[in-house]
Amino acid sequence: MERGSEPSTGQQVGVSLALLILDLMVIAWLVFRYGMTGWADSYDQGNLPRAPKMAWQGMWLLVGGAVVTGGGLLALRWRTPGIMQLIVLGVGAGLLAALALSD
Repeated sequence: MERGSEPSTGQQVGVSLALLILDLMVIAWLVFRYGMTGWADSYDQGNLPRAPKMAWQGMWLLVGGAVVTGGGLLALRWRTPGIMQLIVLGVGAGLLAALALSD
């Protein structure tokens, strides 16, 4: 295998930071959406709460994103951003699953 075929460490760190910012924005949006749905549920006592369903949907979105982006980056030999994607999106999915189970 040639040494030049793998991305440099600087490229991997740059991609990791860019994806980290995007990941945190998506996780924050999903948690905010869960909170707003829970707030709306408090005014609609007659029906079943919808916030846990929103949390489960967000969890599956993050799990799918982790598999697609993390797995794809690992397949392309971008190990640092691939592992980071799996960890960050996996932790976000765990957070949303915990929120869904807490209701």
